[in-house]
Amino acid sequence: MLDKDSKIVVRFRDWLIGIDMAFHVLAAVLLLIGCAIIFYYAVLNLLAPSRNAVFNLINDVLLALIILELLWTVIRFLKRQKFIIGPFLAIGIIAAVRRILLIEAQTSFMDHVPHDKLYELALSTLIIIVLMVSYYLSVKAQKIDTEQ
Repeated sequence: MLDKDSKIVVRFRDWLIGIDMAFHVLAAVLLLIGCAIIFYYAVLNLLAPSRNAVFNLINDVLLALIILELLWTVIRFLKRQKFIIGPFLAIGIIAAVRRILLIEAQTSFMDHVPHDKLYELALSTLIIIVLMVSYYLSVKAQKIDTEQ
């Protein structure tokens, strides 16, 4: 029977960690490429200004921020730093704001706003409030954790 410190187990564990690191580096590179493509389209929206272009620009920039928050999570993993929930809560808040802006852009051309859009706006607002409270609680919990 192999124990946890045998040479085979250590070598296999190191091999798996190396593969895991390689995939995380690949994920980081792909996130950067995706973010660069989104910024390219954002610049194109700036070059052809219109009402829709402004909404698309805001949408693209917020999506890029979401991707960059995900990239920071990967970087924290690669640096072997402690996992924190804050970036995921920030991603949720940005995504909800992005959705609100998209709904506002869609309904700005309508004479009458459908009820389902109003419900979706209310739900997105509630999600933002819940995520902000969660973020506040996670920051408080981190402070308590570091004090002990």
